[in-house]
Amino acid sequence: MTNVAGHLREQNGMYQMILSWKDTNGKRRTKSISTGLPVKGNKKRAESLLRQTQKEFNPETMQQVSDLSVPEYLTRWLRESVMNLSPDTYGRYAYDMGRVIIPYFEQKRLSLKALSPRDLETFFRYERQQEEASVQQLLDWHKELTDALQYAVDSNWLKTNPVKTVDPCLDNSPVLFTDFLMDWLKMMKSRVEITTYAGYTGSITKRIVPYFKQFNYTLQDLEQHPKYIQDFYQHELDRGLSANTVIHYHANIRKCLQYAFQIGMIRSNPADRVERPRKEKFKSEVYNAEELEQLFTAIQGDPAEFGVIMAAFYGLRRSEIVGLKWDAIDFENKKISIQHTVVTAKVNGTVTEIARDKTKTKSSRRTLPLIPACEQMLNNWVTVTSAQQATFIHIWISPVRYLLPMPSSGSSQRRQKCENEPDAGDKKEKQPKILRF
Repeated sequence: MTNVAGHLREQNGMYQMILSWKDTNGKRRTKSISTGLPVKGNKKRAESLLRQTQKEFNPETMQQVSDLSVPEYLTRWLRESVMNLSPDTYGRYAYDMGRVIIPYFEQKRLSLKALSPRDLETFFRYERQQEEASVQQLLDWHKELTDALQYAVDSNWLKTNPVKTVDPCLDNSPVLFTDFLMDWLKMMKSRVEITTYAGYTGSITKRIVPYFKQFNYTLQDLEQHPKYIQDFYQHELDRGLSANTVIHYHANIRKCLQYAFQIGMIRSNPADRVERPRKEKFKSEVYNAEELEQLFTAIQGDPAEFGVIMAAFYGLRRSEIVGLKWDAIDFENKKISIQHTVVTAKVNGTVTEIARDKTKTKSSRRTLPLIPACEQMLNNWVTVTSAQQATFIHIWISPVRYLLPMPSSGSSQRRQKCENEPDAGDKKEKQPKILRF
């Protein structure tokens, strides 16, 4: 066991512990550790703390303190500061550390030596915006972190105290645009429909963040230089993306920056000062009568036949075709009601199928005449019972998105054919696209 000598020293009105020992090479080493005790009236407490520190001091482990995670260090500091704080102060510190500060940093996996002012600014920002902490709470936590990290500085585990330059009540510190964008995306998950959130996620995580991450632009950088956003749009256009796709990216960026403006992190929205691409007008190509005849001949007997016919005659969206239920078919009055939809959304890597009793827009909820071709096909499939009225006409909607008839006596061969269909990826090159719906 290493023999550790020690004595007290007065510095700036406080007691300092000076420890001395020889390392494995026989070289004398010293370390100064603050007691946190004022000189006046605390000599006996300082001497007691010195004896305890000499007894527990291990040069090898003490040199590795900076490698501890922030929660581990804060827990250790609480344990070692119990003699230096009054019972009331220690109780308040321990409560705040255990309830707020340590749980937050447990999710960040930061070491003490890696802790930066920006990490601490992010902590205070989170508590202000997400947890709605009061000004007094923020100031209390700032004082507690200051004391805890100053102990690391006094012990030579940190060179400077990273929290001293942080104002816990203001958002005047630089924030990486990509970090703020991802935080905004998490917030939007509970505020928009899952399909909208899936669209945001795809654009932000696959295109916007990878581009901006390489530059480390802050919100303030974008506010001062809107051209950085314009450069991104041009980069995507040069890659061959359509103007309409880039407009979608612009909508995400603008909405995110508008939120940053609303909460006071920037003084204006830089996305309002860039030139977004001009929207490309959609040019539709309509099948003529001869092409439709060829299409119906080619699709006859295919599991997707009903879907193709509905798309060709009614111009329905794919979600509306897949969302058709038997109770939407009024054979007596020869009508079809468009009121249900089924869509897919990829969230966190998982494709989710979402059935909704509503259409994309209010005007999309409509009633259409039941044409003889569709009526005959439906009548040939099945006699609908009352128990089937609320069921979908199709059997599955992914991955091939084929619409299948309800089971009937004459459909076993067709069902067997459908069950043996290859995956969509296997069929991509074998089946040309005849109609997109």
